[in-house]
Parts: sequence; structure tokens; C-alpha cells
Amino acid sequence: MNDTDRQFLFDLRKSLLHLHKTLLDWERAAYERVHGRVSPTDLLQATMEHPQFAWLRPISELIVRIDESVDTEAQNGPVDVAAIVARARAATAADETGTAHAQRYHTALQEHPDAVFAHRDVTNVLKTRAL
Repeated sequence: MNDTDRQFLFDLRKSLLHLHKTLLDWERAAYERVHGRVSPTDLLQATMEHPQFAWLRPISELIVRIDESVDTEAQNGPVDVAAIVARARAATAADETGTAHAQRYHTALQEHPDAVFAHRDVTNVLKTRAL
């Protein structure tokens, strides 16, 4: 992987982490309105097991994929940056009539201004890559 690709993946990862945290905070607030305050440990368990948080998993998995790709490039060969870009675009596509993930993502963008700014940051990184 060349330095440009490595920097791109670093920037994408950073923006996706910010987006994920923003969306997780928003979803946590919704979860706590129903279930009451939760500890960090209980939140971690809920994010892994409760269906309400399932829609966030594609973003979580993408961040892990980026980490693994950069860390294991020497052993596994070249990184498919185009595939990572495609997954990032799919994970950040809001659609009120689309998949459960796309619908919830759309709702987050409608209800949470910080999500809009975090989404913009991811979009700006993705714009540096041609379609």
C-alpha cells in the first residue's frame, strides 16, 4: 500500500470513529429513555447483543476491517481500498425506505445535528476518492 492509500485509510477510520461515537451516543440516549441509565459495561453488552444497536454494526465492522487491512497488509497482500470505499459509502447511505440500517441512519441525520456534521466529515474523506 502506498503512502496515499495509507493516509486515506487513516483519515477514513478517524472520521468513521467520530461518526460511530456520535451515532452511539444518540442511540444510547434513546435506549436509556426506555431502559433507564446504563453503565459503560451494560452499554457495551447492549451494543453487542440488543437489536436496537444492530444497525451500528456495519460501521463498527468497517472500522475493524480498516484496522485489520492496515495491520496485516504485509502478510495478506495488497489491501483492496476500493472495496473499503464501497463499504464506507454503503454504510453511510441514508434512505428512509431502504434497509433497516439505512432507515435508522436517515432518522439519526434528521434528529441529531451532530450526526450531520460527523456524516459530512466522512463524506468529505470519501470525496477524495473517485467513484
